[in-house]
Amino acid sequence: MPEAVIALGSNLGDRQENLRAAVRALAALPQTAVLACSAVYETVPVDCAPGDGDYLNAAVRLETAMPPALLLGACLGIEAALGRERPYRNAPRTLDLDLILYEGFAQNDPWLTVPHPRAAERAFVLAPLRDLYPDGAAPGFPLPDLPADGVRRTDLKLR
Repeated sequence: MPEAVIALGSNLGDRQENLRAAVRALAALPQTAVLACSAVYETVPVDCAPGDGDYLNAAVRLETAMPPALLLGACLGIEAALGRERPYRNAPRTLDLDLILYEGFAQNDPWLTVPHPRAAERAFVLAPLRDLYPDGAAPGFPLPDLPADGVRRTDLKLR
């Protein structure tokens, strides 16, 4: 089965529990197994309104038989089930799940772009990816150097 990487973020409510609930929900998807979880990072908001709370961010490496579009739809459903609202672009959120990578798959359209178009620019995505792929080689996505601004590794655990 192909591997996929989902980035997780939360800056509303019980941020750690939001991430943990997302990992449990991802593990419960059909034909899907969680292979690894990154460390949890606290990060400053990017492209958000002043005063938005800091995020907890992490990433999960999955093995899944779900096709990419179906996996993305499942992620959107998990977000909604955990209280995600979208009143405006980059609004604070209980949960954000992004499909970052899907082994052997690339696509660029408005509904689904994989690899994620801004993953290589965002330390809050790269730091967890480096945990999952310490050799710097994620499937089909060589990891660039990690910018250090605004990312702090925590002692929190996803499982």
